[in-house]
Amino acid sequence: MTGRLEGKTALITGGASGLGEGTVRLFVAEGARVLIADVQDDRGERIAAELGDAVIFQHTDVSDEASIAAAVDRAVAEFGRLDCLFANAGIVGAVGPIDECPVEEYDATMAINLRGVFLCMKHAARVMKPQGSGSILSSSSIAGLRGGLGPHVYATAKTALIGLTRNVAAELGRSGIRVNCIAPGNMATEMIAGMVTGDPDRVDELAEGMAAASPLPGRGGMPADIAHAALYLASDEAGFVSGHTLVVDAGLTTGSGGAPMFDQKGPLIREAGKRGLDDD
Repeated sequence: MTGRLEGKTALITGGASGLGEGTVRLFVAEGARVLIADVQDDRGERIAAELGDAVIFQHTDVSDEASIAAAVDRAVAEFGRLDCLFANAGIVGAVGPIDECPVEEYDATMAINLRGVFLCMKHAARVMKPQGSGSILSSSSIAGLRGGLGPHVYATAKTALIGLTRNVAAELGRSGIRVNCIAPGNMATEMIAGMVTGDPDRVDELAEGMAAASPLPGRGGMPADIAHAALYLASDEAGFVSGHTLVVDAGLTTGSGGAPMFDQKGPLIREAGKRGLDDD
């Protein structure tokens, strides 16, 4: 590894599994000190113990402002500063037809997937503005870019994150703070494995299926793909990047992987069904 985050500190919500765990491991390998903020205590404590003094764990419920504030305060107390906050925690949340969605499930989903990110940005900003520097990241989704790729409430939250990212970037740039988000495509994680197979430990099986269906044949989405995107955006290499949504989906949202409409050479198509360059 190259030490691209040497001397930097990060707080990663949802860092005890899936995309967050992959990012924690890569950030530490690149020289960062990391606070894992998650509700999965056993997994979080195990990862922190495995990775050593560079990592601490704090139980954090991102739907609760006091819990987020406490995690940010502890990161600063332990590490002296906060260079990156990655608001990655999220759930699939409410599923089903729009006319059958209980408002309580809507509220619970939005509390984690949108309000939680808003609160992370709020409390990261209060620390980073006096520093005059920082990188705030969040996990959106391709469900926020195209319809039909996620449940209604999930897609609503992920779409809103893209707008929130742009707006907060417009404000905080003057304080030297960059704000970006990542839009993952289909990723092999414990959460998705649990949803698809009924067993969160069947990630390898899920990954095989995703690789077979990927727009890039044999190349499914893995946590490391998002970790490397986050590494770039958190590092000084992305020092001129802010307000951006980095899509990591093997080209799915561009139409890759489907049957292209115009992949065979033919005559130029003109008005009223005429073809070719000739006027006749």
